[in-house]
Amino acid sequence: MRADAYIPQSGDTGIRVDHYDLTLDYRVSTNRLSGTAVIRGRSVVATRTLSFDLVGLRATKVSVGGSRVAAFHQSDRKLRVTLASPLAAGQSFEVSVAYAGAPRPRRSRWGAIGWEELDDGALVASQPTGAPTWFPCNDVPSDKATSRVVLTTDRAYAVVASGLRTRRVTSGGRTTWTFEQNVPTPTYLMTVQIGRYVEEVVALSGPVGRLFYPPALAARVHADFADLGRMVALFVDVFGPYPLDEYAVVVTADDLEIPLEAQGIGVFGANHIDGFGGLERLIAHELAHQWFGNSVGVSKWQDIWLNEGFACYSEWLWSEHSGGPTAHQKALSHHARLASLPQDLVLSDPGPDLMFDDRVYKRGALTLHALRLTLGDDAFFGLLRTWTRTYRAATATTADFVALAEDVSHVPIASLMHAWLDLPLLPGLPGSGVTFTPDAAPPPPEPSLH
Repeated sequence: MRADAYIPQSGDTGIRVDHYDLTLDYRVSTNRLSGTAVIRGRSVVATRTLSFDLVGLRATKVSVGGSRVAAFHQSDRKLRVTLASPLAAGQSFEVSVAYAGAPRPRRSRWGAIGWEELDDGALVASQPTGAPTWFPCNDVPSDKATSRVVLTTDRAYAVVASGLRTRRVTSGGRTTWTFEQNVPTPTYLMTVQIGRYVEEVVALSGPVGRLFYPPALAARVHADFADLGRMVALFVDVFGPYPLDEYAVVVTADDLEIPLEAQGIGVFGANHIDGFGGLERLIAHELAHQWFGNSVGVSKWQDIWLNEGFACYSEWLWSEHSGGPTAHQKALSHHARLASLPQDLVLSDPGPDLMFDDRVYKRGALTLHALRLTLGDDAFFGLLRTWTRTYRAATATTADFVALAEDVSHVPIASLMHAWLDLPLLPGLPGSGVTFTPDAAPPPPEPSLH
C-alpha cells in the first residue's frame, strides 16, 4: 500500500487494519474522553514497528497480543509501537491502546476537522483526516475495517455511531451504547454523534430509517424529510440496492458549516432544515454518498470526484424525479457557471488544496451527464448499477471507473473521458450544442458540502 500523496503524513503503509474495537467513556460537561482501542490487523511488510495516527489525546498504556506491555513513543501526530519481536509480512497483530484527553478538532489545510463539541453534545466530522482526534487508527481511505464502538455517557443524551445499535444499558445515571459495524469502513466515515435527541423510525424502501433530532425541530424535520422514502426508492432503482441495513439522519440543535456523511448516517445542522424543502438537494447529496464514497470508496483522495461528482449528480436526478428542473437543465446551468470560472482544475487530480473545490463537485456531475448523453439512459444507469455492485464495500480509482465504462458500454469513450477528467479546459456537452463559453453569465454558486 502506497502513501496517499494528498495526506502523506497519515497512515502506515506497512499495515492493514481488519477491525477496531473501541470502548469509550465521554463526559459531556467536561469534554473528557477516555478509552481503549483494540486494533487487529496484519503487516504488509516485515516490520518491528507499528504506527497509528493519534492527535490531541495521550496514550497511557500499549499492549500487544492481549498481555505483553509494549514500548511506545508518541508525537503530536503519531503513536509508534515497538514490538518485542518483528512481524513477518502477512502476519497478524493485535494492539491495545489506553488513552484519554479532551478531544478537539485538529487544524488542517481544509479547516478544523474531527471531534467537535456542540453547545450541548458532540459530533465527529472526520473527512479527510479527523479520525485520529478520537481514536488511534490507520487514517487512509484505502484501509477499510469493521468495528465495534461501545460508548458510555450521561443518560440524558442519545448516541448515534457507525454500525447497528446492538445494546443500550442504563445504570447509575449513565448509559452504555454498543454499535457493531460489519461492513468494511474507512476511518473518516466512522463517527459518533451525541445530543439530546428523540429517535423516530421511518419507513424507507429497504433499509430501516431512523431520525434523531432535538424535539424543538420536530415540525421542520418532519416536513423536510417527508420524501426520504421516495428518495431512497429512486436511488435504489437507478444505483442498485441500498448497501447497508439502516440509514440514520441526525439533525443537530447547532448550526453546522456543511452537512456531513458517515457510514449509514447523514448529519445536518439546524440551518440545513427550513421546514419548506428549500435545501432538499443536501438531503439527496448525503444519502447518495451511501452508494458513492461510502460503499464504493476511493482508494486515494486524488479520486474524490468519484464521491462528490456522483453525489452531486444524484441531486440533479432527484430534482428531475421530483418535478424540479431536469438533470439536463441543471447541467446546462452549471456548465455555464463553470465556463466563467478559472480553467485550472484537473478533475482526476485536483490537488489537495482544491479537492473540496465546488468545481470538483459540479465538473464531476457534468462528466457523468456527458457520459449519459453519450451512452443513453439504459447503458448509463446499467453502468452505475454495475459499478456499485462490482466495488461494493471496496475501494476503486478513476481508472477503474473508466475501464468499467469502456467494458460495459461498447461505445468508444476514451477521448470523452480524457477531456473531462485529465484536461483543465471545460469540454462541451455532447450533442447539446453547448461548448466552452467563458463569457457566459453564471448562476450564483450553491452552498458547499461534503
